[in-house]
Amino acid sequence: MACSLLRCPNPFLRNLSTLSLQSRQYHDYIRFATPGGIARVALNSPKIVGIANSRGSRGHQEDYYAFASLSLDPGELSQSVKKTMGVDWNPRDACDLLARQVVFMGIYDGHGGSTVSQYLRQELHGLLESVHKSDIPELYLWIKDIGGYFKRFKGGVLAPWIHKSEDTPELDLEARITQAFFEVDRHLSIETEARSCGATASIVLLHSLDHPATPFFSSDKLALTVAHCGDTRVLLCSTTGGAVFPMTENHRADTRIESIRLRRMMGSALITDSFGESRWMGALANTRAIGDLQYKRFGVTPEPEVRSKLLRGQDWAYIVLVSDGISSVVSDDEVVDLARDAPNPKVAAQRILSFAEDMGSEDNATVVVVPLAGWGKIEGPDKTRALRDYRRRQAVGSERQRRM
Repeated sequence: MACSLLRCPNPFLRNLSTLSLQSRQYHDYIRFATPGGIARVALNSPKIVGIANSRGSRGHQEDYYAFASLSLDPGELSQSVKKTMGVDWNPRDACDLLARQVVFMGIYDGHGGSTVSQYLRQELHGLLESVHKSDIPELYLWIKDIGGYFKRFKGGVLAPWIHKSEDTPELDLEARITQAFFEVDRHLSIETEARSCGATASIVLLHSLDHPATPFFSSDKLALTVAHCGDTRVLLCSTTGGAVFPMTENHRADTRIESIRLRRMMGSALITDSFGESRWMGALANTRAIGDLQYKRFGVTPEPEVRSKLLRGQDWAYIVLVSDGISSVVSDDEVVDLARDAPNPKVAAQRILSFAEDMGSEDNATVVVVPLAGWGKIEGPDKTRALRDYRRRQAVGSERQRRM
């Protein structure tokens, strides 16, 4: 998935991608230290990252995913873990190649078409690697020109760089991610389809703090950063009882964080549709999204919510990323329980997808399972097994009645 766009059939996406390929250093494999030197392993192995996705009953696919190994400035990474986790990490204790390595996982759920979600799959990881603080003043002027909601925008975490980029601090991860998300919208602003087409997005960044550096799936000390827009979800599973720790919250107009943000900046434009669901401007379920350019001036922002967490060794079994084709019919607890005891991440992802389909999901659905050092070491019973068995029986009975 971390591949060139030179073969992409969409000329808009292909032309954009050729602008910055030379400055990118990402790979589809990870490096790690061994007694004999530096080894590498492909990220597309089903034992390293588990992927399952389906179109459901739709005739088209708008869900996409990506994974890559990025090369980021070690000083920036050191500054970020100190700021967000209080951890002193000295990149000079590792070789430069490994100190720079950050594993990227992304899941994108398109709506109104696939232009934006395809662009994210193909470009976001490269943009995140290559953005520079010197571009922020120009980016900020473009954001302000959107008008409406963004007339009052002060730059958020980008504020230190919006008027000048010289004699300013280096970017930290939160600022880098935020700049990359806004840059996607700026690049897409020349594409007509992106006015009415958009995507939600969740990305995971994993950075080993071990000395010598170890792969994310065996790291004793691992920095996790999650950035999120919309209703794709990132779930962290503990080895203690298989407890779920959500790293994201859905960005809907009636949730606390979003309702406060929108009321402060825009007043109220929340409308309940005929199904009883809240819609911003009467049209959008999500109030943060990439694309949907016609709604930006009304408060729909690509500004991600960024969270960080220091993961200690075998305390955590895996991370699961899901689109709403999964989360709309499967609870967070069910998602992590379905993945436990699977022989590898690929099987775990397939189990989650299969259960969602059994529960009647007809939407595009995507699951990404990322193993951590505690893989296969969850203690305690499967909390939701009895409930899942009951739901399956109910679903089978309902299907039989429907066919009669």
